[in-house]
Amino acid sequence: MAAKRIILEHGTGNDLHGGDYTKAALRAVPDALHHSSLVMLRTLGVNPKTGMFVDVTIGVAQAEKVDTEKVRASLPHGIVMVKAVKGGLDVPDPEGNDPAVVASAAVCVRLELP
Repeated sequence: MAAKRIILEHGTGNDLHGGDYTKAALRAVPDALHHSSLVMLRTLGVNPKTGMFVDVTIGVAQAEKVDTEKVRASLPHGIVMVKAVKGGLDVPDPEGNDPAVVASAAVCVRLELP
């Protein structure tokens, strides 16, 4: 049975000093999660540890610098897959070498439904 998408949320996060793409991603994911409540899991009898699939896409300017395992470990429930892609925004610091990093996160929740 194919899992069906039931929720798609987005969020943003940043690291204003240090240029840390993982830190920005770790701030973007909770921003997306706080827009949703999955009360239907209880109603449908879904075990979030085994029956919920969470797909996270992180957009940053330098995707290879995101520690996707840290991002995956930050999600509290579900079978989680994380990928980083080119996106987001780097805001240069014209007076120094301290760019601000902005990450975008898309969090998709899928359930196996009849």
